[in-house]
Amino acid sequence: MASPPGKTSPPASPVAAGQRSFMDNPEVVVVTTRKVACDGVGGALGHPRVWYDMSEDDHVECKYCDRVFALKGGSRDPAR
Repeated sequence: MASPPGKTSPPASPVAAGQRSFMDNPEVVVVTTRKVACDGVGGALGHPRVWYDMSEDDHVECKYCDRVFALKGGSRDPAR
């Protein structure tokens, strides 16, 4: 059935269609130190460099780009 003139359906969102977005699977960077820095790795399109300290945790998530820094061998290490 066609839409009436001037009325169109919005395109289906991949998330609405049951597909996963990149936000569901953030990039995981395996590190060997508990203190890490993130700048978005986008050059001019990145974000300001921020430093994170995992403290007692074995991972930390960047508040700007959602990249996850996982301690090698920790719970978020993809090789584990």
